[in-house]
Amino acid sequence: MTGAHNPLAKFGYSRDKKRGHEQIEYGMLATRAGLPIAVRVFPGNAADPTAFIQIADEVQALAGVDDLVRVGDRGTITNARVQDLSKDANFSWVTALRNTDIQKLAEDTVPLQMSLLDQQNLAEISLPDYPGERLIACRNPALAERRNHKRTSMLEATEAKLETIKKAVDTGTLVGAGKIGVRVGKVVGNNNMAKHFTLVITDEKFTFEPNPASIKRKADLDGISVIRTNVPEESMDAPEIVRTYKSLANVEKIFKALKTRDLGIRHYTQDRTRAHVFLCMLAAHLTWHLRTAWAPLTFTDENCSTPEEPVEKVVRSAAAASKASTRKLDNGTTATSYQDRLTHLGTRTRNTAMVPGTEKTFELLSLPTPRQYRAMDLIDQHTKNHRK
Repeated sequence: MTGAHNPLAKFGYSRDKKRGHEQIEYGMLATRAGLPIAVRVFPGNAADPTAFIQIADEVQALAGVDDLVRVGDRGTITNARVQDLSKDANFSWVTALRNTDIQKLAEDTVPLQMSLLDQQNLAEISLPDYPGERLIACRNPALAERRNHKRTSMLEATEAKLETIKKAVDTGTLVGAGKIGVRVGKVVGNNNMAKHFTLVITDEKFTFEPNPASIKRKADLDGISVIRTNVPEESMDAPEIVRTYKSLANVEKIFKALKTRDLGIRHYTQDRTRAHVFLCMLAAHLTWHLRTAWAPLTFTDENCSTPEEPVEKVVRSAAAASKASTRKLDNGTTATSYQDRLTHLGTRTRNTAMVPGTEKTFELLSLPTPRQYRAMDLIDQHTKNHRK
């Protein structure tokens, strides 16, 4: 946040880890395809769940939509927020359980057993602790493998650092329980490794060993997520609920575009901030349409198939892979990125011409290049199809 006269500027939780700076909060509402349709600006100390509910309610009222399903991550639609929303029978939502809640479900005393996911990657359950709700447990094998590899690497790195500290204690270079504890705390505190080791610290001795039980409990939950919703099955089956939650990734792309490549949010006074964020939302809306329209000209996968298993990774089609590797389209012309296509289109000029012998002027657009003509033609086709 720049400037000192913006009442929206407040100190709050910074997702960008820019502590010590005032900020604003803005909530973007989008369709499941990632098309932004509304935005609201809030003071920088506003909580995400509060902003989420307010913008959803306002847009539903403005649009006159009767059936609206809100999809939010576990930090937006929290347990406390769900309890508040449960009082409204017309409020439909899809979210996910936090890791701590999943760990409780995985205990032997409750119906969620890991064996449910041994032969399938999707299992729907219902529990007394979640009345009127559906819980859909998912296992992503690829994600499980990545997390196991990452945890193993972190355990090995932590163990090597602890061994270095142990040698220092054994040789008398490091003495005193307090000093030893500080050094050890910095090591095991990094990447949340403390729970995976059993530590013994005295003034003259330090020993450690891995905690197999803790490591196994964590490994058993690798790749496991639990989607939580109150949407009835006749409206959405379990695979559709999972795909709906995964569509949040499309919304994340909007924020990435707003902050980095395509646009840039900047903040000044309150009125200018609200106006600028609204214009950025309109620009993001336009960007979505342009990216969709120009998909045949860029590296975008036009033939991306939907996996039968909603937890499986979406794989690019052979045509898209070929387009990306050869940088050529089917007709032999060059395939480019969206940014390159936009930059080339921006080279077309509008010229002010004057009739010889008079002072009369008129505006004249330069003739488009074949690439520019094709891009504009696709925009016209997309506009017509979208209106239908």
